[in-house]
Amino acid sequence: MRTQFNLFALLLASGIARADRTINMTPGVTPISHDIYSLHMTIFWICVVIGIVVFGVMLYSILFHRKSLGHKAHAFHENTWVELAWTFIPLVILIVMAIPATQVLLEMNDTEKEDLTIKITGSQWKWQYEYLDQGIKFFSNINTPLNERSGKAPLDALYLRTVDHVLVVPIHKKIRFLVTSNDVIHSWFVPDLGVKRDALPGYINETWARVNRPGIYFGQCTELCGINHAFMPIVVLAVPEQVFNAWVAGQKGEAPPPVLPAPTTTPTPTTTAPTAATTAAPATPGPAKQYTKEELMQKGEQVYLSICAACHQPTGMGMPPTFPALNGSAIVNGPVSGHIDRVMNGKPGTAMQAFKEQLSDEDIASVITYERNSWDNKTGTVVQPSDIQAARGK
Repeated sequence: MRTQFNLFALLLASGIARADRTINMTPGVTPISHDIYSLHMTIFWICVVIGIVVFGVMLYSILFHRKSLGHKAHAFHENTWVELAWTFIPLVILIVMAIPATQVLLEMNDTEKEDLTIKITGSQWKWQYEYLDQGIKFFSNINTPLNERSGKAPLDALYLRTVDHVLVVPIHKKIRFLVTSNDVIHSWFVPDLGVKRDALPGYINETWARVNRPGIYFGQCTELCGINHAFMPIVVLAVPEQVFNAWVAGQKGEAPPPVLPAPTTTPTPTTTAPTAATTAAPATPGPAKQYTKEELMQKGEQVYLSICAACHQPTGMGMPPTFPALNGSAIVNGPVSGHIDRVMNGKPGTAMQAFKEQLSDEDIASVITYERNSWDNKTGTVVQPSDIQAARGK
């Protein structure tokens, strides 16, 4: 008895501890998310009523028509009216449920008359965003420090939920999303937007959203896509149209980019004034600059830990045979032209991606310099952005 009491007390305490956690769907901030939430609650209450009726009848029959009270089961072979009832009543219920569900489904797939089109490409393990009408394209990588991901530091409030470049969208505009993948199946999911679309290699899925409230909205990949599946967060920043236009001009180098809000607390929508700068895409590169070795090593370490360490490890030892070691590598310690080619163009048929379109000249130059002068690699090589420009054929 004492053991049962302790278990009950533990269960009660656990329930109280979890009482502040949200267990229902979010109404979200788009018309579609509101429709999905309303449909969900409608179906939920229909199921509640069905459950009360069915289990109520069962409980009543068990309690008041049991054998111990002298009741005897009625013997009959068939009853036409009963069979008609349990056939047509569920049919009517299903029709009542299907009508609003169909309306929401049709609305979710109505991607016509869009104001803005954004192509979303998933890859292991990052997202690429391309504004087809504005000519802006960039990659979005997880921004959680590697020591937090490896359990060597206390977890931030936004653990695994921040990125280096956020997706910026205008409010009150219909945004059409084209979702695809360049390797395996991913899934782009932002609950507050009411959007979830699988990213399939070789196919393009469409969806849309109209965000009605400025704020920062979080999502993640919801398809198991490999070893770093957990490291593909999504951050959407919804801003007024004039701020969005200023951001577009800043990305094109036509004007200074505006200061945008940054997620610094719990991931909830916000309408407050900007509190910190948020990067959204790399600005248009300026003229080539000659960096010192120390500058390249410092920047290269940041790029390596953000992009390369997930596969090749912070120590450069890799995870052979899939992810070879860079420490003592023949490529890293060989001719610099071969190293540049491998980073820019990857290696077909392996997990090594091409970073030519993903990283800037400065990023590629710095990470190559870092790799060639870290761990047991002591080549002394310094690669400048101008070398990467030359390799691109500019």
